[in-house]
Formats: sequence, C-alpha cells, structure tokens
Amino acid sequence: MTSAPAAKRQYWLVKSEPDAFSWQQQVARGVEPWTGVRNHTAKINLKSMRQGDLAFFYHSNVGKEIVGVVEVAREAYPDPTAEDGDWVCVDMRAVAPMPTPVTLAAVKAEPRLAEFALVRQPRLSVMPVARPQWDLICRMGGYKQP
Repeated sequence: MTSAPAAKRQYWLVKSEPDAFSWQQQVARGVEPWTGVRNHTAKINLKSMRQGDLAFFYHSNVGKEIVGVVEVAREAYPDPTAEDGDWVCVDMRAVAPMPTPVTLAAVKAEPRLAEFALVRQPRLSVMPVARPQWDLICRMGGYKQP
C-alpha cells in the first residue's frame, strides 16, 4: 500500500547492475536500502524522494531494461556503506514486476521519450520521471497502475 497521495506522488528511475543487485533480489528482500550512490546529482534526487513515491527498477549494463516498480519506504538517511562524505540512501520496497520489460532500445525509439533523463543523461543512476513519461512507460510495459 502506498502512502503518498497520488496527486503528490513523484516518480523516479533507479538503476542497478543485475549482477550486483537484481530485481529478483529486491523482491526476495522486500524492503532494501538503496545504497552506494556516489554522484551528487543522484544524491540530490535521493534527498528529494518522499515516502510513497514510485520508481522504475532498471537493470543497467546487463539487460538495459525497466524490469519492475519499487516504492520509497523510508526517506533519505545517511548511507551506511559510505566511508566518507555526505552520502544518503533510501529504503525501497518491491511493488510489482514490469509485465513486459521496457528496454532502453524501446525507450530511445519512442519519440515522446526524447527528453527522458534515461535518454539525455544515461549515466545518471537516480533520475526523475515526469508523470506523462511514467504513464507512457507503464503502458509500454503493460503495468497496470494502482
């Protein structure tokens, strides 16, 4: 059950290399800290997340596809894996798999997603997703929104 009212909910995309932390591991663990982010723009995005926000879970490097949806279960707090610096993490809860994974190639082929951060800033590991982009990607993947 999400806690943020739909009207105030924000949308995100978070990347993980599946050989380091996969969608299957996220599902098995339920709620898991999203640690290890060491990019200042991505850190700002983590700090902007609110409980109940939703994010696409994206497998980077291997697969290069959106494979699931997660929810922010706990807002930003100090990243326990950081040895130094002001790094943060959030806790993510698995919501549902993407019925049909949405590949990076499919995103790039869709003209309405030309301004999507995944296309424009492909190395960024945590990025905002505008509501129209979210809705379109959900349709592309057959994900029925609650």
